[in-house]
Amino acid sequence: MKNLTDEEKEILKKLGQRIKTFRLKKGYTNYEHFAYEHGISRTQYGSYETGENIKFLTLIKVLKGLDVPLSEFFSEDL
Repeated sequence: MKNLTDEEKEILKKLGQRIKTFRLKKGYTNYEHFAYEHGISRTQYGSYETGENIKFLTLIKVLKGLDVPLSEFFSEDL
């Protein structure tokens, strides 16, 4: 990740872990199946779960696919 502080990198890792947690709760044991079913590049989606920077609109698309409102997703500190 270019030009990011350690704090920003840590936040992105937590964000990715939170996405993964909700995916697993939704019953998708394989991130590739979720990505495929929701029209997201499988490799790109996998990188989001490991802490790659994600555009806000893409995050919204992911959360809609998981049926998770923004308020619930951000209910815990990142």
